Amino acid sequence: MLTIAGIVIVFIVMALLMFLRVIPALIALPLMAFFIALIGGIPLDDILVYVIGEGAFRLHQAYTITIFGGMLSIFMQKSGIAESFIRKGAELAGDNPFYVSLIILILTSILFTTLGGLGAIVMVGTIVLPIMSSVGISPGIIAGVFLIGLSIGGILNAQNWALYINILNVQFETVRTFALYLFFVSLAVAIAFIIVELKRDRIIKSFKFILNFKFLLTLALLIAFFLIFLTLGKVERLFPDNLKNIFKLIGEILLILFLSYLFIKFIFNAISPSHLGQLRWYALLTPIVPLVIVFALGSKYFIFAFVAGLFYGFITTFRKGSLNLLMQSIIEGGSSVIPAVALMIGIGMLLNAILGPSGWGHGEWKVYAQLKPLFKAIVPSSPVLYVAVFSLLSPLALYRGPLNVWGLGYGIATLISSPVGTLPPASVMGLLLSVGQIQGVCDPTNTHNVWIANELKIDVNQILRKTFPYMWSLATVGLIISAMMFL
Repeated sequence: MLTIAGIVIVFIVMALLMFLRVIPALIALPLMAFFIALIGGIPLDDILVYVIGEGAFRLHQAYTITIFGGMLSIFMQKSGIAESFIRKGAELAGDNPFYVSLIILILTSILFTTLGGLGAIVMVGTIVLPIMSSVGISPGIIAGVFLIGLSIGGILNAQNWALYINILNVQFETVRTFALYLFFVSLAVAIAFIIVELKRDRIIKSFKFILNFKFLLTLALLIAFFLIFLTLGKVERLFPDNLKNIFKLIGEILLILFLSYLFIKFIFNAISPSHLGQLRWYALLTPIVPLVIVFALGSKYFIFAFVAGLFYGFITTFRKGSLNLLMQSIIEGGSSVIPAVALMIGIGMLLNAILGPSGWGHGEWKVYAQLKPLFKAIVPSSPVLYVAVFSLLSPLALYRGPLNVWGLGYGIATLISSPVGTLPPASVMGLLLSVGQIQGVCDPTNTHNVWIANELKIDVNQILRKTFPYMWSLATVGLIISAMMFL
């Protein structure tokens, strides 16, 4: 009992230190891993070798994918793809506040399936914030639309999927399916946020615009995509294996043709390069390339997807100095994600401290053996309790709380998922992805929230008050979906 109490105290102390911003998560997680293993009775030599040493490599796949994602993110910023993507799309919305908000939301979501980091947020924000402000939208709504767009993009971001797959050993198809459900729910909540808040500010006088052809067409397309997604898995099972092999062969042929096209286009662009600042329309497809490849080919192609996106962008924007730009993007892209990589290293150490290193062959890991009975007893396992308890606790994702994935979140996830806890790993993935929407949009300690509030000259807690009811509702719906799918 004393050992368990000591481990719990370490968790609480580290959580408080992070909450009070005395120490960052980058330092707190390795310290937590060390002291949990020490209190759990692990010999010092094993802590240094298996917790600190091997733990640093535990999530190597996830942070390697993150590094390649960072390269593509920086290239899209430096080449002007991200800026042109936003500006071209915003031109379609005209000066109608609702359509400007909706277009910005969708474009931001698409961009941040690939982009990441504060630099990308600042770059996109300096474009979209003035655009929304120019049509009379209030700062609180502007912040909400932009942040919800960032969060929706994060749901489909392959770098985030890699973390869940690596940490919780969840199948790629499971993450993809749940993420798509949550994506459509998030989109519905975001549209509700725009309509309700614009009506509350009297920017929208009535709901007659809902009968507008543009809105009805957009809604019909979203519903169509959702229905296609719902039936896709069922229809696939109806095809015999021979027909599936034919489809696979067709896909490989199309991929070869696509790569051949890129090579020819590269030769053409090398002979007749584009002028600076004049990007061709097909260059704007760059952020979608990795997403399509991952969806079509699966988790084995995460790194290839980002490499393909990087070279697609390089070829379609080729001009004088493009090779230097590519080299800068590769170098700066790697350095831009170092904070995230360092955090993943700490998470890997914490996982090894709790579960033991992979392939541990010296008997049962003591920390795991002592914590297992406790968490099997206290973690809610029924669908109703799962939704009720974690919906009430979802605000703990704020202020670097225990459900914040960039704080203690993955450590808690390890403890409550089987084999330590009683919850299936997929349900823990659903839990973190759902409550993570509260953290991504509402948390006043997020650096991007602070930057956005400063740009719009509002208090960062105003963003929290404006968006929290919507994000809490979204988290609860996500938990319900997770319970229906996994419990």
